[in-house]
Amino acid sequence: MKHFWIVCLWMGFALFCNPTLAQGNRRQMVILDPGHGGVDSGAIGINGIKEKDIVLEVAKEAILLNRKLFGNTFDIYLTRYNDTLISLKDRTKLVKALDPDFFISIHCNQATMKAAQGIEVYVHQPKTTLNLDLQSKSENLSEELLSKFHKFLGFKVRGMKYANFWVLRDTQTICPGVLLELGFLSNMEEAEHSGRKESVRAYAMVLLQALF
Repeated sequence: MKHFWIVCLWMGFALFCNPTLAQGNRRQMVILDPGHGGVDSGAIGINGIKEKDIVLEVAKEAILLNRKLFGNTFDIYLTRYNDTLISLKDRTKLVKALDPDFFISIHCNQATMKAAQGIEVYVHQPKTTLNLDLQSKSENLSEELLSKFHKFLGFKVRGMKYANFWVLRDTQTICPGVLLELGFLSNMEEAEHSGRKESVRAYAMVLLQALF
């Protein structure tokens, strides 16, 4: 896996040198959903780090980078801003209330096989043909995330997958939405990377890049 801090510096420099990335005619609204929280720690890494902490740090870092490097290109909201357990219903209720341009639920993966590595992105597969446009946009966002995380951070691509997760199912008619799995905390290499501040910054940076 590439050195995250080098990637961050390079991408930050690229943004400052290319003002078209930080400007736009319209601020797109994005809701980031840091999974778990409170008594629900999510996956616990082989090194003791917790999924709920990593995903919240990534979401908060995205807000910070959006302001500092992207000229507030995006209007970003989080489903939780601290270590609190928010119900799935309340998470999707926010999406329905704000009607954003994109919804990204952020998670970390875990497996019994310690060698499992890589990034995967889930989208909801509708049972009808009523939401083909949103479905297509969700799949495009998924591919962008997979491509960017591989290109800039060297993540192994495990591909786009379909799932009936509540946060995807309950928002599929509102906006394009995906559930992002940021590597495996059960894998020592990826757990160690995810525990570093510069890695969190890199995750947030690439996530934002995928939205352009």
